[in-house]
Amino acid sequence: MAMITKQQYVEYLLATPVNYTCTNLADHLDDVSHDAVSDYLRRERHTARTLWELAQPLITDSPDAYLILDDSVQDKRYSRKMDLVKRQYSGTERGLVRGIGVVNLVHSTGTEDDFYPVDYRISAPDADGKTKHDHFREMLIAAVADKQLQAQTILFDTWYASADNLKLVHRLGRTFYTTVKKNRRVSLTQEDGSIGLEDIDWTEERLTHGVIVRLHKVPFPVRLFTLVATHGDSDWVITNDRDSAVTAQVAHDANDVRWDVEERHRGLKHLTGSAKCQCRTGRSQRNHLACCYHAWLSVNVKALELGKTLYQVRTDLFRDYVRAELRNPRICAI
Repeated sequence: MAMITKQQYVEYLLATPVNYTCTNLADHLDDVSHDAVSDYLRRERHTARTLWELAQPLITDSPDAYLILDDSVQDKRYSRKMDLVKRQYSGTERGLVRGIGVVNLVHSTGTEDDFYPVDYRISAPDADGKTKHDHFREMLIAAVADKQLQAQTILFDTWYASADNLKLVHRLGRTFYTTVKKNRRVSLTQEDGSIGLEDIDWTEERLTHGVIVRLHKVPFPVRLFTLVATHGDSDWVITNDRDSAVTAQVAHDANDVRWDVEERHRGLKHLTGSAKCQCRTGRSQRNHLACCYHAWLSVNVKALELGKTLYQVRTDLFRDYVRAELRNPRICAI
């Protein structure tokens, strides 16, 4: 019985429209059994290091580039005996779900469709004792010290806007843009004490250039902006860039880049079946996710090459099949 390779598994993830199981893959490869596929996932040890080796020659790195840190949850709500699965908050579901949490690091020049995953960490606190914030800090330090990425602007959402994370980015000499919760309190001056964000007098000058404030446990001042989101609510954005040239438009553009990466993570789930592996062991799930990132990177490259979206590239795979069936249907309407 034949063995399966990583290339075959990654190309299967890109080719299958719905079913991402070991059984389905075995059914579509000659002389490969279900056991051969499941053994492959249990046996191999794919890591995020391989993703970096694949992505490194593809990225256009410079001080003007961005590093975006974000997390996603691989929904496993119906799994009861699967390693790595735990109850956690999902932004997609806006509530708690059972799933596998992943913290992602993505590099971008900020231009449309230029987003490359360069690192990720699976959240497994029961196994390694690390929180998502620990993974955030480890990946950021590795990006600067080991990968030597030049990108100066670091983007992340409210969840990661803790004092420790802000201090780390600042200490690394990088600029952050992140949202904060509307109930966070700030100080305009030492004498006035802390006030709520909505209690600030938002003059025209402050709406354009922001306002310099102090955050609890953060030893340096930050610039605060209030931005009106497309849904009408306000986003509160802070940055440690105190250059007077920084305006609300700059903060808005950075916030848009961060939102774009969330759409990319939806693509990871929808186009590679990252949440669809049914294997129970943690090693199998880790290897499946590693192959999904490889597949995601591959479809990103193809989309840029063709000047299409990720979803258009995937849909094109099935066009010839649909056309052939319409010309000569194997199942005719009665």
